[in-house]
Order: sequence, then C-alpha cells, then structure tokens
Amino acid sequence: MNSIFQKIEHIRTHIPYSGLFKDKEWRISPFSFRLEDRYVDILNRLGSYLQKFYEAADLLYRLSVRGKQPSFVHELLDKGKPKELVEVSRNEKLKNALPRVIRPDLILTEEGFALCELDSVPGGIGLTAWLQETYGQWGEPLIGGREGMKQGFKTIFPEGVVVVSEEAMTYWPEFEYLVGLERMRHAESFTFDSEPVYRFFECFDWEKLDTLRTSYSPDKHVVSPPLKPYLEEKLLLALFWLKPLSDFWKRYLSEKGMLFLQKLIPYTWVVDPTPLPYNAVIPGLEIQSWDEVAAFSQSQRELVLKVSGFSPLAWGSRGVYIGSDMPSSQWREKISLALLDFDHHPWIMQKFVRGKLVQHPYVEADKIVEMQGRARVSPYYFVYGSVVQLCGVLVTICPADKKIIHGMKEAILVPASSAPCGESKKEQCNEKVEVG
Repeated sequence: MNSIFQKIEHIRTHIPYSGLFKDKEWRISPFSFRLEDRYVDILNRLGSYLQKFYEAADLLYRLSVRGKQPSFVHELLDKGKPKELVEVSRNEKLKNALPRVIRPDLILTEEGFALCELDSVPGGIGLTAWLQETYGQWGEPLIGGREGMKQGFKTIFPEGVVVVSEEAMTYWPEFEYLVGLERMRHAESFTFDSEPVYRFFECFDWEKLDTLRTSYSPDKHVVSPPLKPYLEEKLLLALFWLKPLSDFWKRYLSEKGMLFLQKLIPYTWVVDPTPLPYNAVIPGLEIQSWDEVAAFSQSQRELVLKVSGFSPLAWGSRGVYIGSDMPSSQWREKISLALLDFDHHPWIMQKFVRGKLVQHPYVEADKIVEMQGRARVSPYYFVYGSVVQLCGVLVTICPADKKIIHGMKEAILVPASSAPCGESKKEQCNEKVEVG
C-alpha cells in the first residue's frame, strides 16, 4: 500500500517547475493503462496506414487542382482559406512535405477502436514524454518505452525552434519540458531566419501573425508540420468514404489498407447544402436533405456534428455536438448553422461511437478509488524518412457520464502499457484489486 502512495507523491512532486499544461489539472493514477494484445496489434499496424493516408490525401488535393481528380476535392478543402495561404500550400517547394507527427484519437470499443479525429498538430507530446519517463522508472512495460517520445521528437526535429501561438499557450509548458526554454518562441513576435521551425499554431492563425507571415518564404524556410491547411481538415475523413473517390483510395492505400481503415473510421459525411436529384439519397443516412436529418428523433440521432477546420472552434472539444445528447430544437439549430457555414468552413457529420466501459484507479482525498469511464487512446507516430515509429500512447479516461472524451480535470491521464498481467505483474495487479 505504501509503495502506491509513494508513487503518487513522486508524480505530484516531480511535475516540471513550469508545469505541463498551463492552468490545467487531471486525476493522478499510480498505474499505466494496460492494453490487450489485440489493441496493441492494431496500434502497431495503424501508423503506416495513416502515413499512406496523408500521402494519398496530399496527392488527391494536388491532382484535383491540376484537373486530374474531381474539382470538388480542392474546392471543399480550400473553402474559407485566404488566397495567400492557399498559394503557399501549393508551392512546389512543399510538394513532398508531410506531417512528421501523426496522432489519431481512438475511442476504445469492444471490437477495437473508432478513429474519430486525426491530428497532425497534436498537443500532448511533452506530457506523454513526461508520463513515460515517470511511469517507466517503476518498470511499467510502456508502449514506446521510457524515452520513446523524447527520442522520437529529437529524431524528427533535432534542431531549430518551437513556435507557439497565444491561442495555444496552454501547451507551452509541455514543449518547454520537451526541448528547453531556449528553443521556445512566441508566434506573435516571431521572424523567420535560417533555423528550422516546429509549428504549434493552427493555420487559422496565419493572417494574425504579421511578422511571421511576412518573413516566411517556402523557398528558404523549413516548417513542420508544413503549411498545408487542407491536411488539417476533418472532412478528409468524409472524402475517404465518398464513392467517386473509392478507386483512388484503394489504389494508394491498397485494398488491405482501405479495409483496415474502414473498420476504424466511422462513416463520415460533409454537411453540404447542395440539393440532391429527386432520385438520389445521402448514403448511409438514406435521406434526401439535411432537413430530414434535423427532424430525426433522439434515438435516430446517434450522430455527431463537427466543425471541419480553419475555425477557432475546430480544435480541442469545441465545435463538437452529439445529436442524441441535445434537445431537438438545438439539434435543428446546429444543422442550420452547419449548412450556413458551408462556404466559409464546412462541417462534417459522423456516426457516433460510444466507447466501452473501463475501470481504472486514481487518487482522491488521499485514497485510491476506482473510476468507471470511457477511454480515448492517442498513439503518437513519428515519421522520419520512410520509417513510421509508434513512440508512445496517451490514454485519457473520462467518467462514464461524459459524452465527449477529452482532457478535463475529472479525467485520468496515463501512458499505455502492453504487457499482460503475468507473474512479474502479479503483485501490482493484486494491489489494484485490493485498493479499488
């Protein structure tokens, strides 16, 4: 029993002086979150398929611009973007530039995972690195090991500066822990010179960052992730499901890869107000207009609305609305707003996937209690050259009554481990049962 509370005290007292998330807190657990082998197997295979997905999405956009794929692809992905940023994203110098960090947000289900978000400018890198370092010292068999996140980031970004916008200042402390204060810069006052830049600001902030924007040249400066706002749109997941593009996706992902991702990505639609022909329906919903969706009963509204991208509401848990959790009047209002927003920043709709219930211990009032909740599993894949490496996994466990699983003070944040409870883990596993 004492060893558990010694762990908790160590976690509390060894959080870096600058913190990890500004003005944020979470529930502390003495144990990592163990994933069964079947889940770990999916994670080990997922990274390479997601890298192929980004490669294919990037190519699809460029072919669309050149008239070799349907024009609706780039028209959808460019909606609401300033002309200058669109021109930057199409610059030939950025032709082969892709994100070097890929983080899907996966809802843990009985069958496997549901991939509800795909982030190429993810937070949590420094936090997960610190969790690995902390929990790894107790022999926890962590996915990525004790140094995976730090080594992964160092490999893709060995030198240069991390540039953080005011809007993203919550994440400044974790990047300071990761690379040191001397490599940190504020986006609002940053001017490009010869050193590489790791970008931690949304493309939506581009027009507000005057000195940064006017000093940037694709010919001279290296920025990761690349300034390609079309790769940061949630509606890429909707394009993945479109029948007219299925042959393209199959060609670049392979049939095996496409089937693998179809098992993970919930069916996703673009909320497009364009009227359908009289003899057509929206596939998967089997309706002719979004007015019919707005009139769905609560039991039919196992759906989630999301702002796709290039909006201050398009990151974090903002701009996400679960249909079954809303009164009908509010659901109608959000559908109407999504349709009105189409020309500025499209919205998507996804099938809502409810995660399976899990149990995990945390400390409360100096006691260990078990929380029943649902888990979001966030693996971090680092891409260098042709290698895609799973370097760590952050697990966010929220109370079961929370519909949206995200970082909050009621959530448990821990790294994921992969080993089963064998003889070497027997004592720890017994401790978990005893204190629960």
